[in-house]
Amino acid sequence: MNVSDESTDRDASLPAPSRRARGAVLLCLTVLGTAGALFAVRKPLMMSAPRCLAGRWHGCLDTFNGVVLVTLAALPLAFLVAWALAHRRRAAGVAGAWRMSLAEVGMVHGTVPFLWLTMMPGAGAGTVPGRVSLVPLRDLVTMGPLGIAGNLLVLASLGFFAPMRFGAVASVPRVLALGAGCSVLVETAQYVLRLDRVSSVDDVLVNAAGAVLAALASRRWWRVAPADAPSERPRPVPTPTG
Repeated sequence: MNVSDESTDRDASLPAPSRRARGAVLLCLTVLGTAGALFAVRKPLMMSAPRCLAGRWHGCLDTFNGVVLVTLAALPLAFLVAWALAHRRRAAGVAGAWRMSLAEVGMVHGTVPFLWLTMMPGAGAGTVPGRVSLVPLRDLVTMGPLGIAGNLLVLASLGFFAPMRFGAVASVPRVLALGAGCSVLVETAQYVLRLDRVSSVDDVLVNAAGAVLAALASRRWWRVAPADAPSERPRPVPTPTG
């Protein structure tokens, strides 16, 4: 029995009121944490609000604050899409409808904004030749704490939700390979498109590490791959001899 099976059995053994109480506490903590984070960054986000509401590119979708504001404003729409997908799957009798739907929407909604920020062109885009840094751990010092934290979040949603949706990637090595592969594609695109960004091997390492850390946080909800699922076929009973 693996860790996810043990946690599932432990949750199933709890009384229903205890499970509901724990879920309510986790929901309240999540809401409070989100509200606190929004309160802390309310002023920078509101600076981009007029341009975003006016549909202007400059000052909204080409800035960090504008992208974060649009991402937060789209949360109700993302939840509505997840609800519609789950409702359709439940009507069709699909098991784990909510988990699958939330995972699909979460992968897209949590990854696309970070990829958008990563692919934003710099001041010398199109004129400055592509730059590559292939020495591991050399750029970590120049990243700083905020840069490292940002790189950890680029593929965090993908690492968190992908094992919940696809059993084929429900293992740490596969999530690591997925994160590294996606990060290599992003760094290659930055170089080819000449976005005035440094294509660094450290970005790949930190992005892949963020995907793995997020995957470990969702391990109890991973989808079991068909090859790893316990077989439901009855085992043959040995015939007594003699």
